[in-house]
Amino acid sequence: MKIEEGIFGEINRELVKSYTIMNNQNIKVTCIDYGCTITRIDVPDKEGNIENIVLGFDSAEDYLHYSPYFGAVIGRVAGRVNPPSVDLEGFTYLLAENEGSTHLHGGPEGFHNVIWKSSTSESVDEASVTFTYMSPDGEAGYPGNLEVSVVYTLTDNNDLIITYHGISDKNTLLNLTNHTYFNLSGNLKEDILQHELTMKSDKFLELDQSLLPTGNLIDVEHTPFDFRAGKRIIEGVNSKHQQNVIVGNGYDHPFLLSENHQKEICLVNPSNGRKMIVETDEPYVVLYTGNMLEDTFLIRGIPCQKHLGLCLETQHPPNAIHNQQLPSILLEKNKEYHSKTRFTFTVE
Repeated sequence: MKIEEGIFGEINRELVKSYTIMNNQNIKVTCIDYGCTITRIDVPDKEGNIENIVLGFDSAEDYLHYSPYFGAVIGRVAGRVNPPSVDLEGFTYLLAENEGSTHLHGGPEGFHNVIWKSSTSESVDEASVTFTYMSPDGEAGYPGNLEVSVVYTLTDNNDLIITYHGISDKNTLLNLTNHTYFNLSGNLKEDILQHELTMKSDKFLELDQSLLPTGNLIDVEHTPFDFRAGKRIIEGVNSKHQQNVIVGNGYDHPFLLSENHQKEICLVNPSNGRKMIVETDEPYVVLYTGNMLEDTFLIRGIPCQKHLGLCLETQHPPNAIHNQQLPSILLEKNKEYHSKTRFTFTVE
């Protein structure tokens, strides 16, 4: 196990550092300290061909100008918050708006858009990059000085483990996730429509026309949202189900997981055998199938396009602060926030 360090570029006159974690099974994970962004994950297919399986760029400028959260850590609160305010302890805090009147993914200056402090550690069977950030009281409208850390650990068992930690000196909100777009075809040779997804989820959250959860949990039975026995992504993209249509033909929905740390999510590309298993302690995963990606920029020479990648964002549900029937994202003063998600890469 080893880590290579380098300079990725410069943003706002600050150097952006890069880290490539390598194990002994020909797997590499590359990340930068700007947004804790995962820029590449290189893994073999069933024939041993090693290729990149995530959407990302090779320059800091591209992330600054084009990135729709490719590979970044999202916070303080993942997803949409509307109305963009929160009432805590008798005060109303106004959150920064960046999608019309909606607060999206922590606002315009969310965690995806700052340079974090970083450090590394290596051992015989794993290596890690630790990112830390002090989010000041009032940043993006949130209360509390928040100390947050994100650790990316690659093991020799082909696990990428993302661990999150946070603590605040005031009651605040915290709901972190990683926004990596996966495409197991390798080097973006194809879109993700033929990827097969299996999820241990009996229910998903209904969305309204503004793509906000209504709080109504819908049974997946006899719908395009039933991934319990596996389903190709194209089925939801071609579906006339209202919930598929309103998000731009596909998925952008929180799924309630029925199990945790039990291989609850599995993504496979049947054409090359690449397989990714996701396990988490979070109650939900937001499946987003790149319905809003546009062909206005290139990704390492490949034109971006709709459905070029998909996200599996393990988290609490969006807009939970305005929906009492959803799990709370309140982080109490001096209480610790912990979350962990494991991605295991293999072939079949």
